[in-house]
Amino acid sequence: MNSILAQAQGGSSSMTMQLLFMGAIIAVFYFFMIRPQQKKAKDQKKFVEELKRGDYIVTIGGMHGRIAEIEDDTFIIEVERGGRIKFSKSSVSMDSTKVIAGKKPA
Repeated sequence: MNSILAQAQGGSSSMTMQLLFMGAIIAVFYFFMIRPQQKKAKDQKKFVEELKRGDYIVTIGGMHGRIAEIEDDTFIIEVERGGRIKFSKSSVSMDSTKVIAGKKPA
């Protein structure tokens, strides 16, 4: 009977250590996985909201072009030789000027 009580008392300190370890794992997971992903999504949303006519962009599919018109949730990009293609705003990947190191594409 005494051995069972001794095991129960020793188990509480190991239980505390396990809870602290699990808490540390959750904290590391949050700060290295969830938080950066939320920040990236916030930055992408801000970038898409600030798009204006004449900006050079790259779509998720890799299409490079200049914004010719902006509607509610879509925009029309002008590609080479006057071609115009309609895309959803969510398909914008990045600012093309960042890809070309500050130079606007011809």
